[in-house]
Amino acid sequence: MESQYLRRCLGSCLKKGLAEVVEHRPADPIEYLAHWIYNYKRTLDGEQKRMLERIEREKEQQAALEELEMLRKMKEEELMIQQRLEEQRQNEEEKMQLQQKDPEENEKTIAELTDRTGAPNLTRVQELDESGLSEVTGVIQDMD
Repeated sequence: MESQYLRRCLGSCLKKGLAEVVEHRPADPIEYLAHWIYNYKRTLDGEQKRMLERIEREKEQQAALEELEMLRKMKEEELMIQQRLEEQRQNEEEKMQLQQKDPEENEKTIAELTDRTGAPNLTRVQELDESGLSEVTGVIQDMD
C-alpha cells in the first residue's frame, strides 16, 4: 500500500531525479537530489500556473467574443427597429397627405365610392326640424 502511494506521488519525480544523480555523479548525491526535487517542484508549479493563466485567458477571450456577438446582435436589432419606425412614419405621412390631398373624397356617398352596379345613388339630405330650420340654427337662436 505504501509503495503504491510512493509510485503515484513520487514515482516519475524520483525516477527522473535518480537518473540525474547517476548521470552527473555528484559528490553529495543526497543534497543534489534534494535540490533537483526542489527545482522539479518549482518547475511543475510554474507550468501549472501558466496552464491556469492560459485557461483563464481563453475564458476571458470567449467572454469577450460572446460580448461582441451580443453587441452585434443588439446593433442589428436597433437598426431593424429604426427601419420599422421610419417605415411607420412614412406610412403615417402618406396617410396624412392622402387625407389632406382630397377632402371631397371623404364626403362621397357609398354609391360614388363603390363600382357596383345597382348601388343606390343617394344624395345627402340636411335634416330640418318642424319649423323648417336646421338644427344648428335652432341651437344658435336658443343660445341668444
